[in-house]
Amino acid sequence: MGEGMKRIAVFLVLLVVVAHFGFLVLEMFLWDHPVGQRVFSMTPEQSAASAVLAMNQGLYNGILAVGLLWGLASGRRDLLVFFLWCVIVAGVFGALTAKLSILFVQALPALLALVFVLMSGRGFRRTYVR
Repeated sequence: MGEGMKRIAVFLVLLVVVAHFGFLVLEMFLWDHPVGQRVFSMTPEQSAASAVLAMNQGLYNGILAVGLLWGLASGRRDLLVFFLWCVIVAGVFGALTAKLSILFVQALPALLALVFVLMSGRGFRRTYVR
């Protein structure tokens, strides 16, 4: 059971990483462009007025993704747990303050990854870092 759980945990963490790098690109580079305006349902005026805030938000999403990669590369379960909790808290807060869909796009995948990381046991490093 442990080996399969670890593989699923790594896959789910990588999905969260890819999503957060995607958020970084959208918020830092595409926010004030037609793609970002379409994704976030904004007018050009709205996106222009909030572009600097979105870049800051995108940077934080990138930091979360790098933290998760650090946890995977080092084989440190504690880092994975910490950064997944950060993603979950950010997703819940975003759902409560901005848009409910953030709960499903950000918090739920991280929660699922966290469950599998916790179920995978403590020997994370021995299996995936060589």
